[in-house]
Amino acid sequence: MAPGDSPAIPIPVLTLLLFSFLVLSPVQAIVVYTDREVHGEVGSKVTLHCSFWSSEWISDDISFTWRYQPEGGRDAISIFHYAKGQPYIDEVGAFKERIQWVGDPRWKDGSIVIHNLDYSDNGTFTCDVKNPPDIVGKTSQVTLYVFDKVPTRYGVVLGAVIGGILGLVLLLVLLFYLIRYCWLRRQAALRRRLSAMEKGKLHKSSKDSSKRGRQTPVLYAMLDHSRSTKAASEKKSKGLGESRKDKK
Repeated sequence: MAPGDSPAIPIPVLTLLLFSFLVLSPVQAIVVYTDREVHGEVGSKVTLHCSFWSSEWISDDISFTWRYQPEGGRDAISIFHYAKGQPYIDEVGAFKERIQWVGDPRWKDGSIVIHNLDYSDNGTFTCDVKNPPDIVGKTSQVTLYVFDKVPTRYGVVLGAVIGGILGLVLLLVLLFYLIRYCWLRRQAALRRRLSAMEKGKLHKSSKDSSKRGRQTPVLYAMLDHSRSTKAASEKKSKGLGESRKDKK
C-alpha cells in the first residue's frame, strides 16, 4: 500500500456492516387499525374507530385524515382532518354537518362519528395517521353498510349459541361437583358418627370390665368374712356344748 492511501475495507467486513445497518437500524413505520366493516341503520349514527401504533412519542404535530370512497366509485375524497390539536371538517361534501370528532391523540385514537346515516353513505372510509417523525406506514380501511334494519350476523348467532352451550355445560359441571361435594360431606359425617359410636362402645365395655374387676375382690372379701364368721360361730357353739357336758 502506497503512502497516503487509505486502507481498503475487506468486502466481507463491508457486507457485514451493511447487513447490520439494515437489520439493526430502527425502521419507522406507523401501523393503523380500523374495523373491517360496520353496519348502521338509516337515520341512526355509527362510530368509525381508528387507532394506531407508533414507535415514537405522541407528537404535537400528529394528524389524522379520513377519506371516503362511495360504493362503486373510483375516487376517494377527504371528509375530515385533524392537525395541531384542531378538527377540520370538509365544508363541501355530503358529510359536512354530520361528522363528529370523538378521538383523543393521547390515547392513540382517531375515531369519528357519522350522524343521520343514509343509503348514499355506503362505501369505504380510510384512516391515515402521521406522527412525525413516524410518518411512513399503511392506511387502514373500514366499509360501511347502511340498512333499514341491521341484520343479525351469522357469526353473532353462532357465537350466542356456542356461548349458551358452554354456559350450560359449565352449569352442569358445577352442579355435578356440588352434588359430589355434598355426598362426600355426608359420607364423612356418617363415618365420624360410626367411629364415635364404636369408641363409645369400647369405652363402655372397658368401663364395665374395670367395674367388674373392682367388684371381684370385694365379693371375695365378703365371702371370706362370712366364712370366718360362720367358723367362729360354729366354734363358739361347740365350746358351749363341751362346757355344758363338763358341768353335767
